[in-house]
Amino acid sequence: MDPITPRAPGLTGAVVLSQFWRDLVFVHWRVDASEVAPLLPPGIVPDEFDGSSWVGLIPFEMEQTRVLGRVPVGYFGTFTEVNVRLYGVDRHGRRGVVFSSLEASRLAAVLTARAAFSLPYQWARAASVRRGSDVAYRSHRLDGSGAMSRVRAATSTTPAVGELAEFLTARWTLFVERRGRTLIMPNEHDTWALFDADLVDLDESLLAAAGIRSVGRREPDSVLYSPGVRTLFGAPAAV
Repeated sequence: MDPITPRAPGLTGAVVLSQFWRDLVFVHWRVDASEVAPLLPPGIVPDEFDGSSWVGLIPFEMEQTRVLGRVPVGYFGTFTEVNVRLYGVDRHGRRGVVFSSLEASRLAAVLTARAAFSLPYQWARAASVRRGSDVAYRSHRLDGSGAMSRVRAATSTTPAVGELAEFLTARWTLFVERRGRTLIMPNEHDTWALFDADLVDLDESLLAAAGIRSVGRREPDSVLYSPGVRTLFGAPAAV
């Protein structure tokens, strides 16, 4: 199995997308691998740390989106996003992220990401507020389901260290299911600047909507914050 390394191995092909991710809050819970396994694409099994798989709720601001790493999309590439993500491994031992859902406040971005990359984006009213060291996010899905999230965290300047923080954030592959096949998208960015954070407020139903019903109403097992990174994505390829 690939080692967990905080530094990206680097893209070997063309850049198809670049984005800047700002003010990320990583809220994570332990979850039994048996609950995660049915939600992963074909050929992907749960990745585990300390005897558990993990599920994350990660709100942030998306900015400076560029197609092919060069062509800016302006207004349509700047929005609030909230994603629910799982962690998997393919048969080659490559570790990656699986997005169960991604809330976004730009309908054009939702439709484009679904069509071009088969990512499960959902249109939502979503916004953030930054006050001092506190950052707060809210989202409400616009499909009538009532799925929502409200997250507020107090950030700090205390560096987050340890193997768990790297396990949850040092991910250089995205697994995507398209028409019954599993594709991978490589990504690259600078090493995370990660800091400890305290959860001030949390109310959400996105985890249950994504199929994870065991953890959303209990305290998370990890809360981290990052001011952000610029991220590059390579083209999807079959596993």
